[in-house]
Amino acid sequence: MDFLRQLKFNRLLIVSLIIAAMVVGSSCTQQQQQEVEKIDEPTIEVVTENGETKSLNMEEYVAGVVAGEMKPNWSQNAYGAQAIIARTFALKLLKDEGTNQISGEHEKAQAYRPQNITDEIRQAVEKTRGEVVTHKGEYIKGWFHSSAAGQTTTAKVGLAYDKPEPEYITSVESPDQHAPEDVKSWIVTLPQSAILNVLKEIKGVQASKVENITIDDKDETGRAIGLTINYGNGSETIKAAKFRTSIGPDELKSTLIESIEETDNGFIFKGSGYGHGVGMSQWGAYALAKEGQSPEDIIKHYFTNIEIIKKWN
Repeated sequence: MDFLRQLKFNRLLIVSLIIAAMVVGSSCTQQQQQEVEKIDEPTIEVVTENGETKSLNMEEYVAGVVAGEMKPNWSQNAYGAQAIIARTFALKLLKDEGTNQISGEHEKAQAYRPQNITDEIRQAVEKTRGEVVTHKGEYIKGWFHSSAAGQTTTAKVGLAYDKPEPEYITSVESPDQHAPEDVKSWIVTLPQSAILNVLKEIKGVQASKVENITIDDKDETGRAIGLTINYGNGSETIKAAKFRTSIGPDELKSTLIESIEETDNGFIFKGSGYGHGVGMSQWGAYALAKEGQSPEDIIKHYFTNIEIIKKWN
């Protein structure tokens, strides 16, 4: 009798464990399905640089962005990585702003240049069709820039990001050796008037002359965190990323500033890299693609703790 009771108990236990496993498995499957729930390819409104509004399928828009944000004659895998980022960037922006309209200007969103679309770009977009980057089920901030000059940085340093650092952003090595010489090393002279305008715009300070500018601190990549501007009867410390934005991001190419020297005409800044240095480096993507890495591998090199999912077929 004891043997029969034990046998029945064991059978009940096994059945219970099987049912529990099925419930857990079903729950996990439902959660995964919910996280990667597919949608129909969106149609969005793109406001071009000349003010025209065009209704486009998302993939057609993405092709125009890749053509606007990357140089011609690059490899398909580099274009593919940019396509994934462009798609993610657009979807997050539209969701966050609760709109179906996006600007075709680089300063406001992403550069949209349909006239530059090539067969290679179209193939790269089709190859990555519907692919987006997520972190914990949410679209990431698809930050990208031209060249990290060897090492990317954090959002707090590169962008003066005032929210908690995203978990998917870390400083990583970036193979930017193919960048042009004027990106690897640059020199720019900023006149007194430009610095004074920064003081007025960011700090509300009306000064007549800047005495000197010093780098307040640097991060592990060598990027300036803060700049201290001494003028007349005072001084102000400004986040380097905000200083760069105020001056003009194409004028002061990056915050990877090696030195600042005063001249009769203003201040000479010497540095390297192009862009804020956060997220994907385009010249880094170019090099990784040349090594044979896929668009998805390139994205995973620059962003951590992320998933790349196919949002539509």
